[in-house]
Amino acid sequence: MTETPTEVRGDSGPLTAQLVASRVLDVPDFPKPGIVFKDLMPLFADGAAFRAVVDEIVDHHGRDSFDVVVGIEARGFVVAAAIAYAAGVGVVPVRKAGKLPRAAYAASYALEYGEATLEVHQDAFTAGHRVLVVDDVLATGGTAKATLELVERAGGTVAGFTVLLELGFLKGRERLAPQPVHALLTV
Repeated sequence: MTETPTEVRGDSGPLTAQLVASRVLDVPDFPKPGIVFKDLMPLFADGAAFRAVVDEIVDHHGRDSFDVVVGIEARGFVVAAAIAYAAGVGVVPVRKAGKLPRAAYAASYALEYGEATLEVHQDAFTAGHRVLVVDDVLATGGTAKATLELVERAGGTVAGFTVLLELGFLKGRERLAPQPVHALLTV
């Protein structure tokens, strides 16, 4: 695993930030040269650490503050399903274009290394559904911004947005303003 800095920071405090930081692997040149991929699979594979992270997210937002959890493809699905289970609510996937079988809303956005389109079923939420949106990593904010827009287009109300890891130097948080961002670890 990566060597963790002596001082780590995150919106849930240094202990949670350290927990996440100690279970991230840097994978250079993936998915293309020059990109350092932050692999959170070691965190997901550690049952006690993953439970602590999920419990922290649920506690941060409050079990009664959201009706459903949205997970962004693909690793956001892992986080969203665990949070939904812990809170006793449903889970909705936001998928890459062409993966959903029914009528869907779509939003396109730029990545730091390309362009993509996300979709959510048009009937994913009922009016007033309070939606917690989660993902593994916040980079430039394009994926998150598109997802937040899709939630609102589909009739949901964004109740919160959480990521496990924020790449602060890419300024995704600024792009999402005024939406508050809850990041367990910011690097």
